[in-house]
Amino acid sequence: MLTDTAIRKAKPKAKAYKLADAGGLYLEVAPAGGKWWRLKYRYGGKEKRISLGTYPETSLADARVKREEAKKLLKDGIDPGQQRKAEKLAGAERAANTFEALALEWLEVRRSEWMPSHHEKQAGRLRQAFPWIGHKAIADIGIADLRPMLEHLKRQGATDQTRRIIQNVASVFDYAITLEKAERNPARDLLPAVPKHHKKNFPAIKDPARVGELLRAIDSFQGSFPVACALQLAPLWFCRPGELRAAEWAHIDLEGEHPTYTVPAAKRKLRKAQKEAQDTPPHIVPLSRQAVAILQTLHPLTGRGRYLFPGARDPGRCLSDAALNAALANLGFKGEMVAHGFRHMASTLLHEMGFSSDAIEAQLSHKTPGVRGVYNKAQYLPERRKMMQAWADYLDSLRAGVGNVVAFKRSA
Repeated sequence: MLTDTAIRKAKPKAKAYKLADAGGLYLEVAPAGGKWWRLKYRYGGKEKRISLGTYPETSLADARVKREEAKKLLKDGIDPGQQRKAEKLAGAERAANTFEALALEWLEVRRSEWMPSHHEKQAGRLRQAFPWIGHKAIADIGIADLRPMLEHLKRQGATDQTRRIIQNVASVFDYAITLEKAERNPARDLLPAVPKHHKKNFPAIKDPARVGELLRAIDSFQGSFPVACALQLAPLWFCRPGELRAAEWAHIDLEGEHPTYTVPAAKRKLRKAQKEAQDTPPHIVPLSRQAVAILQTLHPLTGRGRYLFPGARDPGRCLSDAALNAALANLGFKGEMVAHGFRHMASTLLHEMGFSSDAIEAQLSHKTPGVRGVYNKAQYLPERRKMMQAWADYLDSLRAGVGNVVAFKRSA
């Protein structure tokens, strides 16, 4: 029988040697000085060995406990070595089937379908769930495991973000179910407890007199010249803010009878597959005389670069998404107008001016069903050209303080 004193005094030799205890347990002393607990046993008529740990991390008493556990397995007809392998395999499988592991796998599967920015947004939402359930086997997660996370998110007050996070979690469970790694989706069961988000429209000025005040304030903007030009073009173009900020000179045509800004499919608000499809048409923004004049004054400053409105810190990147909203806030319109609000403003007033909804919706690049959809790049283009010039003239009248909404009579 071994003792702790004998084990401590055991010195390494030129070759490994054994110090026997009892019941097949022995300590193997390696030439390098390491001391390993081994258990020798017979199973199926063959002699086998397994390691029970190292000394002193595994004490003599601990090694004897492990020996007795192995003997109990043998008594039940189980090979201790095979049992250990099965436990390791189960542990590895369990690690591969944690919520975090399945969530990362789901994100990778969806990567080809999403634009990088959208992929990162979805990943960011799921990362908020990882501290709560990321380490848990997805098959073991129930509503009780999700509720503390939900309560934490609700306390933060962002109801829309809370619902989106829970929806993303539910999508991961759906994915796990298709792989037969989970049997139910507790996140979907939890959705009725998630506060509903009441969508709010972007702040937008639609009163003609107030629009005039806004235009005069924009003309008095004291910031950088590119930002000033972007502010002046925003109401004239009323395209999506990203299409304005990221406009490139290569897509601007100031020559000919019909100057245009051609928004390529890659910059449009479309699914990734549509952005990359060769047959997806661009969006056409007819340029009014006023818009052309602004671009002609801007070209000497930024025309040699890629973007109409390069970033102040990095000319190789376009204006930041916060720049226009910050400029509007500095002009005194915080909470009353944002860059996206120019679209609401134009839609409302153009309808009141008498232009057709079809032309307005086409110019807003809103997708409509059927053959009248957004995919006809020449859709209502003659009317849109007239509309964009009439709109620019109307804004001039509001800026001068003499305009109001008047019906626009289209020629027969």
